[in-house]
Amino acid sequence: MVVDVETGGFNCKTDALLEIAASIIRMDDFGRLFIAETICEHVEPFAGSNIEAKSLEITGIKLDSPLRGALPEKEALQRIFQPIRKEMKSTGCQRAILVGHNSFFDLSFMNAAIERTDFKRSPFHPFSSFDTVTMAGLAFGQTVLSRAVQSAGLEWNESEAHSAYYDTERTAALFCSIVNRWKILTGF
Repeated sequence: MVVDVETGGFNCKTDALLEIAASIIRMDDFGRLFIAETICEHVEPFAGSNIEAKSLEITGIKLDSPLRGALPEKEALQRIFQPIRKEMKSTGCQRAILVGHNSFFDLSFMNAAIERTDFKRSPFHPFSSFDTVTMAGLAFGQTVLSRAVQSAGLEWNESEAHSAYYDTERTAALFCSIVNRWKILTGF
């Protein structure tokens, strides 16, 4: 599962989780990965959370927008986890591995929200992840998401960047591209 979060800063314990998106990845009959579905939820900042003005400037998130439809953290997690659990059940998986661009960041914010909301069981492995920064650095010599995506021959729209939905979709496409190329190169 490819995940991206947008936050109010860099500290998962004190800074607000503002958006979560997840792309479910599947494999076709030829062993190629593809994006099956992407889900996204806007999240209400938890009580007492820190939100840096610079973070809102970068993401463009308008906290007071009535169109945002933000949910409390626990409800947002439930809505994200439901299709992930369904996919895990259909494939016989016990835990999902989070894939992310700087995956440690996304996983740390997810784990902190799970702990804060006393969520009983995360679908994600608590510390294992695949990091597309490392993968893209190896595959394309690029670690910045926009450059890595473009080096993979995929489209990048800077005006849509820094939303959890868009960044998840682009990270998922990058991940699929790298893994699919690896399969072609190695026959694995």
